[in-house]
Formats: sequence, structure tokens, C-alpha cells
Amino acid sequence: MNSRELAQNFEARFGNRPRIFRAPGRVNLIGEHTDYNDGFVMPAAVEFSTFVGVSPRHDRKLVVQSEELPGNFEFDLDRFPDRRTSSWCDYVLGVASVFRQHGGKLQPANLLIHGDVPIGAGLSSSAAIEVASALAFMSLDSKKLPLPQVAKLCRQAENEFVGARVGIMDQFVSCMGKAGHALLLDCRSLEFKFAPLPRGIELVVCNTMVKHDLATGAYNQRREECEQAVRFFAQTDPFIRALRDVSPELLQQTGRQLPATIRKRCTHVIQENQRTLDAARALMDGDLPRVGTLMRESHDSLRDLYEVSCSELDAMVDAAQGLPGFIGGRMTGGGFGGCTVNLVREESAPAFAARIAERYQKLTGINPQVYPCRAENGAQEISLN
Repeated sequence: MNSRELAQNFEARFGNRPRIFRAPGRVNLIGEHTDYNDGFVMPAAVEFSTFVGVSPRHDRKLVVQSEELPGNFEFDLDRFPDRRTSSWCDYVLGVASVFRQHGGKLQPANLLIHGDVPIGAGLSSSAAIEVASALAFMSLDSKKLPLPQVAKLCRQAENEFVGARVGIMDQFVSCMGKAGHALLLDCRSLEFKFAPLPRGIELVVCNTMVKHDLATGAYNQRREECEQAVRFFAQTDPFIRALRDVSPELLQQTGRQLPATIRKRCTHVIQENQRTLDAARALMDGDLPRVGTLMRESHDSLRDLYEVSCSELDAMVDAAQGLPGFIGGRMTGGGFGGCTVNLVREESAPAFAARIAERYQKLTGINPQVYPCRAENGAQEISLN
């Protein structure tokens, strides 16, 4: 479905013409589980996106519907829910609630949502729906926030309303992505710069088609383990506020006092931050073999030290090795299933997609979904003219 078809469906449902806003999903090339540790990440926005059509209403209702997801939701703005409903519309409601907290005036509206970001695949469908919804709400109000502030608002909505303790990466790159580039983001200062992806390189995202049930609980557990480590190191240096502040030397000197599991988590985060900076520098220098090596080191660390991989992700990473045109790959996202991301030479991408799917199916008995894609621009209004 394209934006024009969404507009036609919107008009058939609600009787008036919408404005349409798009926000992309993302893949993270490197820098996993570093964002909530105030570290560095290097994602790219991708062409899989969520589109939100919006038009004003003349009563006090907010009506939220989806082309793909079940349920038609209707809320009275004078009795707006202050807690989650445990349905997909919580991502929209959370953004609406936090927009109000930040001084926005939530207007009565019809929203129709269409998304082609695969759900549960680690490509951040949640951030895409949040960011597109935020732009839709702002379009009906005089309060306009710059895109970095929109990212912070959406992250707050997911943290406080939805209850997922995510970092800022997903929402930020959904807002600020640039076609043909990865985005190196300092998750503390929100300073960023773009690293160009060389011409002739495609991103090939491989969906393992599994998502293990422990993913959410294990994600929050990893955060708690990192926070436990920060409290330990802060006894030595009170200026330490996150694992981003712990040097390799301090970890070496005092880390043996930590439980072995906590020490492994720290080692991954500290080394992953450096890998991310090194990978950005290598991309800017055009040193693709170095980028590939760092991506594999990242995956091995996520498997062995952070322990968020799974047999299916490992099989997908292994299936890519040695294929023509392959530069590097790793798991992407929170882990325990979802996708891998691979850098592949453009001329080899179709054959790579077919071969890795075949290899993975032989290893696991599962037919994967493989998506060759490109780095795209971040959130924007879509013109219907």
C-alpha cells in the first residue's frame, strides 16, 4: 500500500482527506545494548515505515484504527486513559499523553495507521508508530517540536506509558535518519554525525522468524545488571553515572570484585562502545573489511558476554559467512530472535538473499524472510500532490 492508497482508504472510512506522516523503522549496524548505558550506537533508518493519516474531528474524540492490526479504538479526550490498555494502540496513546505533558493541546482527531515494518523482528516498529503519531498530533496543534525533541518525547512515552525501558536510539534515528548513511549517535549528549555507506553497498536484513518469550524480561534484567555495575563503580568514582563512564582500565582494576555475570555485561558494553566508534571511523575511511570484522566481533560479544543471542540468530550469522559479496553481519536489536543485518555488495545482494535463506532453512528447518533494503531518510510529511 502506498500513501495515496492510504489516503483513499482514510477518506472512505472518515469522509475527509487526511494529512499523512511517515516514520521509518531501523537497523542497527553496531552498538547493541549501549544506548541505555549512555553509549554510542550506529543505526540506519530503512525503507520499511509506518504511515499515519490524520484529520480533525468536530467532537471530543480520538479515533485510532489500523489497516493491519486488530481493533478500532475510540477515546474521550475529557476522560483520556492515564494507563496502558495492553493493546497496540498504547504506542499512540503514550505519545498523546506525553505530548500533553509537554504543553501540547491534544485535538480531536481520526488516525488511520498503515505499517510495513515487520513486527517483532527487531526493526523497531514501535518507534516508527510513535514518531509518525507524534508528527500527526503536532500537525493539529500550534506547538511544534524539533525532531530531536520528538525523539525524546517518544522515548518517554515508551518508557513511562508502555512500560518498555528502551533507550533513545530507535526514536532518534527514525526522526533523523539520512538516505545513504548510518548515524553515529552519542546517546548521552544526542550529538550525532552521519557516516556514509559506500555506493554499491546494500543492507540485507534476515528475519529468523523466531522471537523467544524471554526477550522482554531478559532485556529489563540486562538493564538492571548494568545499573548494579554502575552503583559498584560509583563507589570508586562518584562521577560515574553509566557504564559509558567506566574505562577499560577501571574494569580491569576493580571488576574482579563483581559477580562473573555482571563483569561479562560490563565488558561487552565497554568494548562495544569502542567498536562502534571504530566502525564509524572505518566507514568514513571506506575500510569495509574492518567494518565487517567489527560487526562479527560485536555478534560474538552479544552471544558470549551479553548472552542475548540464540541458536537461530547464530545460525543466520553463520549462514552468511563466505557468500559472494558478503562484507559483515551480526544480530541487530534486543536479541533472543528477530533479525540479523548484513552489509553486502549490491551486485551480489539478490544471490546472497537466496543463498542465505537456503542455508538457514537447512540449518534450522525454518523458512526465513530476507529483505534487501537501503538506508532512507527519517520522519517526514508525505505530499499527496
